[in-house]
Amino acid sequence: MIKIKNITKSFTMGDNEIQILKGISLSIEPGDYVAIMGPSGSGKSTLMNILGLLDVPTSGSYQLNNEEVAKLNEDQLAILRRNEIGFIFQQFNLLPRIEAWQNVSLPLIYTEGKYNFTKAESLLEQVGLKERIHHKTNELSGGQQQRIAIARSLINNPKIIFADEPTGNLDTKTSHEIMQILRELNNQGITIIIVTHEDDIAREANRLIKLRDGVIQSDERFKPIQQSLPLKASGHPLANTALHPKEIIEHFIQGYRTLIANKVRSLLSMLGILIGVAAVVAMLALGSGAQKSIEEQLSSMGSNLLVLRTGNVRVGGVMQESGSRIRLSIDDIDILKKSIPEIQDISASSSSRGQVTFQNKNWNTSIAAVSPSYEKMRSVSPDFGRFFTEAEGQKRSLVAVLGRRVAKELFADQNPIGQFIKINRVNFTVIGLLPVKGTSGPQDMDDRIIIPVQTGMYRLFGKDYVESLDIQVKNKEQLSSTEEKIIQVMNKRYKVPLSQSEDAFRIFNMAELQSAISESSKTISTLLAAIAAISLVVGGIGIMNIMLVSVTERTREIGLRKSVGAKTNDILLQFLTESVLVSFIGGFLGIVIGWSTTSILSLILGWSTSVSPQSVVISFGFSVLIGLIFGIYPAHKASQLHPIVALRHE
Repeated sequence: MIKIKNITKSFTMGDNEIQILKGISLSIEPGDYVAIMGPSGSGKSTLMNILGLLDVPTSGSYQLNNEEVAKLNEDQLAILRRNEIGFIFQQFNLLPRIEAWQNVSLPLIYTEGKYNFTKAESLLEQVGLKERIHHKTNELSGGQQQRIAIARSLINNPKIIFADEPTGNLDTKTSHEIMQILRELNNQGITIIIVTHEDDIAREANRLIKLRDGVIQSDERFKPIQQSLPLKASGHPLANTALHPKEIIEHFIQGYRTLIANKVRSLLSMLGILIGVAAVVAMLALGSGAQKSIEEQLSSMGSNLLVLRTGNVRVGGVMQESGSRIRLSIDDIDILKKSIPEIQDISASSSSRGQVTFQNKNWNTSIAAVSPSYEKMRSVSPDFGRFFTEAEGQKRSLVAVLGRRVAKELFADQNPIGQFIKINRVNFTVIGLLPVKGTSGPQDMDDRIIIPVQTGMYRLFGKDYVESLDIQVKNKEQLSSTEEKIIQVMNKRYKVPLSQSEDAFRIFNMAELQSAISESSKTISTLLAAIAAISLVVGGIGIMNIMLVSVTERTREIGLRKSVGAKTNDILLQFLTESVLVSFIGGFLGIVIGWSTTSILSLILGWSTSVSPQSVVISFGFSVLIGLIFGIYPAHKASQLHPIVALRHE
């Protein structure tokens, strides 16, 4: 079963090389019961660790079941350990966070992908601990813990059991009970190899090997080999390297239990992720809400709109007098409509400030004189009453449509429809109430009065011209070409010299303005979210720090898991799942807090907010990704620990 030849082991301490084993050669047959004895420093524990595949020799040959161990990599050795070998440690090496039956079935996570209560219960009954099946480590005596360790070593039906000072921490009575259990296991055909410094314990074995100063001093046989278990069929150890889906699930369950067992530290770990996700969700919600609010306000400006105004025309290099400047007129509307088929509608516009009175109340507001087409072009159809007609415009009727702010200041809760008001001492009849528009830049769109353009020009403002023309184009794609045609038509109509044609008229493309404002809003929202995401990165660094501390604290646990068959990827996955769980839970709580924060801000401050599913998915996915990225280094560090180095860690 075991054949070693000229095995040496040395360690380097500073500039000195210390030789622990000096050319050990021996063989152990299946079913034997071997005790290795020697004083401290003789190399007995080192020899057992090499035989148990926990350590590697400096030189020499080691064959297990006729397979050269030196040719196997770390994962192959792990699979060989879990298939062929069971360990009983002097310090028991039980996990404190789980129950006795889970400690016993721990190796099954790496063979069956989950704990197995039935198998663990049967083995605990075999070692006389069935009544302690649900107890944790701190609820058990030393002897009971050693029995659990024995049961754990048997869970995968090993052919060899290595016991390192199995009675070193036990009283005499318990020691005899443990040795009796080992004798019964040997009688069942299991090969037993123990390391001890007690002569009476060593004498209970079939064979006693004494070491001193790294060499075999004597090799005595007291009893013949009675029986042995049949060797397992030969097969390459890497035939079973894939991760079980159940094992992955079990890692997440164990990770959750680890987080629960360290509540304060886990909470601090996820705090950065929680704050980051909450900030991202809140910032995106505020930005999205602001963007929607801006888009609603921009929609009130109308779609596919061009605003035509006059420019400054120079004659002979000298700016013309203001009275000689080109002035737009209502007649321009018919000229443009006939000349440019791409135009859908046009509204003339003129404005001024005015004092409005009703009974003993007065208010200074903006007066907009427009064409009837303004209603549809600017989406200002009254909620109550009506808009004025083309006929009323031609007659220069004294009718007015009030904004909500003006109506509130003059009429409070009264119905203004049909009431008479004075605008700059001229009587007007209120025929409608405009819909609520809110603020657009510095202008309050609800603090205004709209009247027919002809009424404003000739009966209120004393003008024979308009200040601008709002031109609605049929298709958005035609805006640029229509803009050029308008300039050409207007230059021709007003006989503008070619040298001054670029300055005579100005056109504002409202679609471009809306697009620019919308893009600016998106940029600001993205910037806010990016700033908030920085806290996610900081949270990820916090997770990495905590996981590195966890790896240091649980180094012996890592050594234990590797000794019972955990491969490199098993350890990597275990710590990676814990990191992802921290970010997963932190991300979920962050979404809840971020959503609640935006709702409270919207309720108390009246801010416009909008939490989109996309922002939730992005922030949550990013938080999990952060946990994955920042968890890789600690998990990799844990997976690369050598079993015996990890087990000896203090």
